[in-house]
Amino acid sequence: MNLIPFHRTLLKMSVLFILMSLIIIGKSMQKLNQSSSLVLGFGGDTMLGRLANEVISLKGYAYPWGTLLTELKKTDLNIVNLENTFTTSKKKVPKVFNFKATPDTVETLKIANIDIVNLANNHSLDFDIEGLQETIQTLNNANILHTGAGMNINQARMAAIITKNNVKIGVVGYTDNEPDWAAGTDKPGINYIKVGDIEKIKKDIAEIRPQVDILIASIHWGPNMQQKPTQEFIDFAHQMVDAGIDIIHGHSAHIFHGIEIYNKKLIMYDTGDFVDDYRVDPVLRNDQSFFYIVTVDKSGIQNVQLIPTLIDNVQVNRATGETYREIIGRMQQLSRLFGTEISNDGKIIIS
Repeated sequence: MNLIPFHRTLLKMSVLFILMSLIIIGKSMQKLNQSSSLVLGFGGDTMLGRLANEVISLKGYAYPWGTLLTELKKTDLNIVNLENTFTTSKKKVPKVFNFKATPDTVETLKIANIDIVNLANNHSLDFDIEGLQETIQTLNNANILHTGAGMNINQARMAAIITKNNVKIGVVGYTDNEPDWAAGTDKPGINYIKVGDIEKIKKDIAEIRPQVDILIASIHWGPNMQQKPTQEFIDFAHQMVDAGIDIIHGHSAHIFHGIEIYNKKLIMYDTGDFVDDYRVDPVLRNDQSFFYIVTVDKSGIQNVQLIPTLIDNVQVNRATGETYREIIGRMQQLSRLFGTEISNDGKIIIS
């Protein structure tokens, strides 16, 4: 009996089986990669200096996060506006409020799963160039990414880029505060932008967009305690989205604004205060805000979950009871102005 043809047939069948298996595995992996999602957490102004620094030194690095710490640890990565320097510098620049925390306090950010901070704001140079430089070095040593400030304009406008769960995120920081602090070719400073200057945004998008799946603009804009964005800010936000931004992470007012879903993109005009030692306005209630949880995948935003928060004794906690209903109710009212419906349990579905 001639076994050679049989062996050849068996070999061909084995090779075919292997090839089919590899194709099936490849398609399964492709499907898995396409379906990967990433859970992002956003907080507003985060200030760990002054009294907050003193309390942290007494009660520990985790103290400021209170009952919210569990939620902070559930997300894949968190993004906040850092409203203090990490420095030992005594070179206080002339202004009303100068915020700094001791460099070790960066551990408070690490404990909260904060991977990226925006430095484009009106406090990054509170202790001059020396303070900014030490802040950046402290963040680098802690492996916390940052955007919006640097030793020159190229560094200041550089995006923070990170990949998790097969989704690549890019964050670029801007501020319309402190134009005198604007970084230059050989000048340390912040990534200053004038509201309406869409050409600058477009230039950044052209460089960053091809590198990432989701592009976020973290922008410190507008005056304190303004209760809602003006039409100028709304128009600018729409221009940013039209140019290629997926999520706008706004902050500066110290009180939260309504949320808009524009062309299936997310605009958080102002995320309010996250944790700090600030005086509380009894009417505007800057101690009330949210932890904004945004689920994304490579194709865009899937949904948003809002967790109402309350700052008390330099600690942010989940709001409960009547306070919860008050905070969520106000956000529902503010967001309806943009046609955004939010459920009583804080959910927004991106349709």
